[in-house]
This record gives sequence, C-alpha cells and structure tokens, in this order.
Amino acid sequence: MKVLVAGGAGYVGSVLTPLLCANGHDVAIADACWFGRHLPPEVPVIETELFALDERRLGGYDALVFIAGLSNDPMAEFDPALNFKQNAALPAYLAYCARLAGVRRFVYGSSCSIYGHTGNQLCFEDSPTSCTYPYGVSKHQGELGAMLLAGPEYSVIALRQGTVNGHSPRMRFDLIVNTMYRSAMTEGRITMSHPDIWRPIIDVRDTAAAFVLAVEAPEGMTGVFNVARDNFTVGQVAEAVRDELRRLDGRDVPIENLNRPDPRNYRVDCSRAREVLGFNPRHDLASTVRSLHEHRAEYGDFTDDNLYNIKVFRKMHSGRE
Repeated sequence: MKVLVAGGAGYVGSVLTPLLCANGHDVAIADACWFGRHLPPEVPVIETELFALDERRLGGYDALVFIAGLSNDPMAEFDPALNFKQNAALPAYLAYCARLAGVRRFVYGSSCSIYGHTGNQLCFEDSPTSCTYPYGVSKHQGELGAMLLAGPEYSVIALRQGTVNGHSPRMRFDLIVNTMYRSAMTEGRITMSHPDIWRPIIDVRDTAAAFVLAVEAPEGMTGVFNVARDNFTVGQVAEAVRDELRRLDGRDVPIENLNRPDPRNYRVDCSRAREVLGFNPRHDLASTVRSLHEHRAEYGDFTDDNLYNIKVFRKMHSGRE
C-alpha cells in the first residue's frame, strides 16, 4: 500500500515508519518536524504545516495515518487554542480531504486519555467518557470528527492508545516509564505522583504494531479500539522499573511517593482489538525498561531539551508565557 503518515517524524512515527517499510509498504511522511527527523534516509519527508495538505496533495495514497498534533497534557495546557486546532480540527480536516481524494483508509491515533477519571471502572470502547482537560477533550473531538466520515468506500479506524513508553529514535523522557527510568538513573530514586492511580500502559513497539494492523486490516473495516498491554497502578509501574533495574545491573533505588492528585485515572479493556485486529502486545514493563537501558549511552546526561516535548514547545513559543 502507499501510506502517508501525518506526524510520522515524532516519537511513535520513528518506530512505526521502519515497521511499515519492513512490511513492504511505500511510506511517506508529512510533518512540521518540530522535533527533527529520526527516520530512515530513504523515506521521503514532506516538511509542511499539515493544514496545507488538501485533496490534491493526498491523491494517490491508499491509507493516511494520523499521529500528529500536540502529544500530552503539558503542551495542551500551555496553548489550549493550538491544542484544539491540532488535535480536534486537524484530524477531522485531513480525514475529510482524504475521503475526497479517494484514500481508502484513515487511521487516527486517539488516546485513552479521553476516558478521564473513572476510578476502578473498566472502560470499553462504548463506555462514556468524562475527560474535562484540554488534551483529552481535543483527542475525543478529533476521533468523533474522523469517525463521522466513515462509509462503505472509506474505512476509519481509531486506536485509543494507552500511555506509550520505551525507546524510540526520536526519544522522549516525559512518559511515565521513561520518566521513572530517567529519575532512577540521574537522581538515584523513582518519584511518582500517587501510587493508586490507574494507567493503561503500552510499549512503543507494540503501538507501532497496532498501527500496522490497522493499516492492513480487511478492506471496509471501521471502528474504535483500545490498545494497551495492560492496566497498572502508578505504584506497580514504579516497582517494575525498580525491580528490572535491580536485575539488570544491581541498581537499588528507592521509590518516593509525592501524593499529588491526578485528573486522569482509568483502566481499559482491549479485548476488541485482540479479537478483531489480532492485536497481541509482546512487550511487558520489564521489556520496556530493558529497551531503555540498552540505549542508555545514546541519552547523554538526560538533560537535552529535545528529549522533552514541552521544553521544545516552549522554545518554539518563547515570550508567550
């Protein structure tokens, strides 16, 4: 298939793109390249503001994968207006243009953040959502806008991703497992906001595999799917990071509980993705920590601003705070 990945130069895209290529697809990237390029040199990159894409420029592609936009709560709260443009309006616009252009499939990178604060309740794709913060609201709006366009000749698949972690060529240390690993390596401790908060967790390699499954799903398939390895409390994640580091190099780090409230607390069921898409994640928390540890020499002293999305974003908008 001829596949365009919008936002493909980012954290997930830098893992997804080589996987799509390895599966024999003809892949191109459209990205504003806020965080640079960390892609195979043979993959063409269209460096552009994504609202500049239109029906004409999307013609000829079989599938459009949308993993662009603002990627986390700090970025969304720093610039709520841009958050709603990039996460709500942009995917709906591109899904609309892709349909006009004759693209057969649109795959939207949604988020489990849309579920909000649900306590111990297990969330299915048809469960009500309760998010009230800019990032979660905008991701839900983008999903709804894209799904409205699905039809007999136009497949739309939305993947509600759990919190993604692990090593990527475009590395980030503002994700729960990655952040805990960084603090263990640099501060000799693991800090957590609150041990009882629930999160669905997924390794970036499994996230990429889920997107490939969505691209390659049977023609005409449309639907929304939760994708995660499993649900963990923040305390369980901290313990897993500590235990794997102890096993890897004998490092024994304490866990510090900051007892901070969190507006997000949700658990998800991923049986639909497993049964319909054939999604079977391979990487557990220990595997994610190992992936980070294997690449630790590449991270320097972990202080590079390019490893943190909000730091790059603030530099881009310096003088606005």
